[in-house]
Amino acid sequence: MQRSSRNSKLACSEKRSTSVRTLALDASITERGAILLGENVACDAFEATRPVRVVTHAHADHIAGLGSSLRKCRKILMTAATKDLVEAMKGPLTPESRIEVLEYEKSVSYGDERITLFKAEHILGAAQVLVETPNGHRVAYTGDFKIEQTRALRCDTLVLEATYGNPSFNRAFSVDVRKQLVSLVEKQLRQGTVYVFGFNGKLQEVMQILNDADVTVPFIVPESVHKISRVYERHGMRLGYLTLSTERDARKLLSENLPSIAFYHMNSAKSVGLNCNRIYVTGWEFQTPCRQTGPNEYVIALSDHSDFNGLIEYVRRANPKKVVTDNYRISHGETLAKEIQKRLGIPAVALPTY
Repeated sequence: MQRSSRNSKLACSEKRSTSVRTLALDASITERGAILLGENVACDAFEATRPVRVVTHAHADHIAGLGSSLRKCRKILMTAATKDLVEAMKGPLTPESRIEVLEYEKSVSYGDERITLFKAEHILGAAQVLVETPNGHRVAYTGDFKIEQTRALRCDTLVLEATYGNPSFNRAFSVDVRKQLVSLVEKQLRQGTVYVFGFNGKLQEVMQILNDADVTVPFIVPESVHKISRVYERHGMRLGYLTLSTERDARKLLSENLPSIAFYHMNSAKSVGLNCNRIYVTGWEFQTPCRQTGPNEYVIALSDHSDFNGLIEYVRRANPKKVVTDNYRISHGETLAKEIQKRLGIPAVALPTY
């Protein structure tokens, strides 16, 4: 029995190893998080062996090693909005000659491969990547996305984000989260200043929701949020009138706890607005669209990622022959790969392996 069990484990291990090798032929993920597509392309991290770098969007975990890419890659591809956002955060990208701004569904060739960016519903400028190889294979990477307005790319090999890759990460509630957000903000404004905490992109989405709902109190932002917000406005979003937190009128509103909304990055949550009404905007809430977490604190379940069912649905629509799940940026890649194999019968592996 022991020998049989051991042989079974060895066979399993060999099968897994073969699966990894097969998948890695045209797509892989390095231990530093670079998404490798075809022979030439690395996405969302620097990889010294790849001449082309793609930045799918401007979140920190997807612009890793950009300085090295600017020095060593021959070509860096991104959308115009992503370039503007990265420069708002990091300053001018140089040498600019290595950067190529690519519109959605416009292709560029490198060597024998063709690279195309497609829109992803996530933050401003977010893109999916499709690499078409000389042998006719279509290799796609989703980047981060929400399924509702993201086109699934038909492909042979798919690299899939895995943020909510656990089956327990589903949002079953059907109420309109945006209406819940507006209602909560309007209620809290009767008591004074409301602090909203979130990440870049999420904050601007909240501004747009409140502005569209005719919430007309001053929107107060620190310089870092102001820079990002101006990029969103240049690309067509209507965020309302923004006031810098350093201006005299803004300081008065905040110090006297007068009706206004202050938007801060999530990293500032422990240092500002401690005695005021506070709202945390996050996708890591699955039970209810709005949950009270303290006397003056609430969580709003507003996500810019697909939940588990959305990830599975994307794979079903894309109908790839094999899938690689991103096990670098979050630890749910292995669970997601197993679920894809079990539910859809498509070979899947999580990379990198640990």
